[in-house]
Amino acid sequence: MTSARAGVVVGALALVVAIRVVRHRRASSGQVSSGQVSSGQVSSGQVSSGQVSSGQASADSASPAPVRRVVGRWGRRRERARPPLALVAGREIRERTRSRFFVIGTVVLVLGVAAGVVVPVLQRGHRGVDRVGVVGHLSTPIVRSIEALGPVLGTSVVVVPEPGIAAATAGVSDGNLTLLVVDGRQVVVRRPFAPGNTSTAALLSEEVARVVALQSGLEKAGLSPPEAARLAHPAPLPVRALQSQMIGSTGRTVGLYGVVLTFILLTQYGMWVLMGVVEEKASRIAEVLLSVIRPRQLLGGKVLGIGTVGLGQAAVVVGVALGLAGALHSTLLQGAALTSVVMALLWVVLGYALYCWVYAAAGSLAERQEHVQALAFPVQLPILVGYLVSLTALASGNASLLLRVIAFVPPTAPFAMPVLVSLGAASWWEVVVSAALTAGTTVVVARVATRVYTRAILRTGQRVRLRSVLGSRAT
Repeated sequence: MTSARAGVVVGALALVVAIRVVRHRRASSGQVSSGQVSSGQVSSGQVSSGQVSSGQASADSASPAPVRRVVGRWGRRRERARPPLALVAGREIRERTRSRFFVIGTVVLVLGVAAGVVVPVLQRGHRGVDRVGVVGHLSTPIVRSIEALGPVLGTSVVVVPEPGIAAATAGVSDGNLTLLVVDGRQVVVRRPFAPGNTSTAALLSEEVARVVALQSGLEKAGLSPPEAARLAHPAPLPVRALQSQMIGSTGRTVGLYGVVLTFILLTQYGMWVLMGVVEEKASRIAEVLLSVIRPRQLLGGKVLGIGTVGLGQAAVVVGVALGLAGALHSTLLQGAALTSVVMALLWVVLGYALYCWVYAAAGSLAERQEHVQALAFPVQLPILVGYLVSLTALASGNASLLLRVIAFVPPTAPFAMPVLVSLGAASWWEVVVSAALTAGTTVVVARVATRVYTRAILRTGQRVRLRSVLGSRAT
C-alpha cells in the first residue's frame, strides 16, 4: 500500500472514529436542550434529569450529526452540531493542502503568472535605441522623418552626425551605428539582409533608404524642404470602421492566461476527485464511511472540500497577478483586461461545479486504479476540444463560428465564453445566457451523478457499467 493510500485510510478511519465517539457520548449523556444549563452545572459538567427533553432521546442513525461544545453568551455552554458534509470537506482540505504536489503546483502557477505580469511591464519600459550615422548634409525635414520611424518600428532612432566616412564606416562595423547615410545618396549597413528579413535593423534600413530617396528627389526637383516634406508625408485619409474595435494584446494575453489556468485547474482537481473516489472504493474505506454517513454527504463533502482548495489556489494566483499589476501600473487593471480577469475566475468556478460531479460518478464506476485512464478520457474530451478551439481563436484574434457555438454548450463554455469576452465579441446577455445554461446543466448532472455514485460505490468485484447503474433501482 502506497503512502498516499495509507494516508487516505488513516484519515477515513480517524473520521469514522470521531463520529462514533461523539455519537456514543451523546447517547450516554442524553440530549440536552440548549439554554437550560445553569452556570453551576457547566463548571462541574453535571446535567440534571429535569433538563432532558424526552422528545429528543434518540438520534438519527442514518445521518449522525457530530457535536462540538462552544461557549455561548453569559458563559453558558451550548452544543452545535457539525454536519458530516463539513467533516468530510474539512478532511479533504487538510489532506490536499498538506501534499507536496499542491505546494509545488501553487508555487509554479504563481511564478508563471507573476512572470506574465512583470515581463510585459519591463518590455514596455525598455526600448532599444538605433543610431543612424549621417555623413554630409541632410535637411531638417529628412532628419525628422528618419527619427519618426522609431515609434513605427518599436524602437528609438537617433540621428548622429559623423565627421568623416572612415570613422562612420568603422562605427557601423563595430556595431555602434545601425546604419549610415552618405550624402543622401547611399545607405551603408554591416551585412546584407536576406529577402523577407523582418528584424528591426532590416526594416529600418529599408525605410530610411525610401524616405531619404523620396525627399531628396523632391528637393532636387526645385521644391523647398517644407514642401518636399508635405508631399512625402501627406495627411492620411479618414478611416471609417464598420465594426467595433477589437481588444488589444493585453486583453488577449489575459484571455490566454485564463484559458490555461482553467484547463490546469479543471484537469487537476477533477482528477483529484476521481482518484479519491477510486481509492476509497478500492481500499473498502467507502464501506466504513458509509456506515456512519449517507452517500450524498460523502460525495458532497469530497466535492466541496476539493473545490474549496481549487478556488483558494485560483484566488491566490489571481490575487498575486492583480497585486503585481497594481504595484507596477500594468494594463492588466485597465478596462477590458480587468473584465477578462473576472470572467476567467467566474468560469473556473462554473467549470469545476459542472465537471466535479462527472469525475466523481466516473470514479464510482471503477474497480481498480487501472480503470482510471479509460474512465477519465471521455470526461476530458470536451475539455480538450474547448481548450484547443479557444487557443486557436486567441492566436488568430478572430471569434470563429465554432467558438461562438461552443460558448453556449455547457461542457465547453468555461473555455469559449471567456475568450469571446477577451476578444470583445460577446455582449452581456450572451454571458448571462451561457452561465445560466451551465448552471442549469450542473444541477441536472449533480442529481444524476449522485444517483450513479450511490448505486455504484459499494459494487465491488468487477467494473460497473453506467447503463446497469442507471437502469437499476436503489436498494
